Amino acid sequence: MQASEVMALLQDHASADARALLGPRYGIPAENALGVSMADMKRLARPLGRDHALAADLWATGVYEARVVAGLVDDPAAVTIEQLDAWCADFDSWAICDTVCFTLFDRAPDAWSRLPPWAADDALFVRRASFALLWSLALHDTAAPDDAFRAALDLVEECAGDERPLVGKSISMALRAVGRRNPDLRAAVVATAERLGDADSSSARRVSRAALREFG
Repeated sequence: MQASEVMALLQDHASADARALLGPRYGIPAENALGVSMADMKRLARPLGRDHALAADLWATGVYEARVVAGLVDDPAAVTIEQLDAWCADFDSWAICDTVCFTLFDRAPDAWSRLPPWAADDALFVRRASFALLWSLALHDTAAPDDAFRAALDLVEECAGDERPLVGKSISMALRAVGRRNPDLRAAVVATAERLGDADSSSARRVSRAALREFG
């Protein structure tokens, strides 16, 4: 299927009322959106299978729903570092950031390599992507060694003082997801959270409290 055909299907499922709610309710920029439900986007994407070229064309439209479908249909094995960085730089809401991290990026061959550079980037959704990706890897990458997650905990400590709620939430969720993997990582997460509890930053202390409520 061509991107133009997918766009026509998305248009058929679009709702002006749903589009009007994207910004106020979900923080999704409505100027580049159609107003299609996530359920409909998933339903439309399912029969498309994996199609790397189609995903690239859909992403290039800049339309929110097309980009969600792009993340659902792209072939993770074909995703390069260059694509990871380029798509990440395009993120303009938590919704597209998290959706792409959870449905595509966490399965890409170079996913782990993007955690440090994205965490070091001050751009709101690039930094959020680092921790949304860590969160997703903690849930989905069952073969990853514990040492990879221990190294990622250093990034949590470095960035937990970021006072932006959209960053702090992703850090908190990532930290707790790592702690749920096994008892050894739970102990490492508790130690990290205890250190963050002594931080000057209110954001870091919130991250600490959430982890210690679950694991302490």
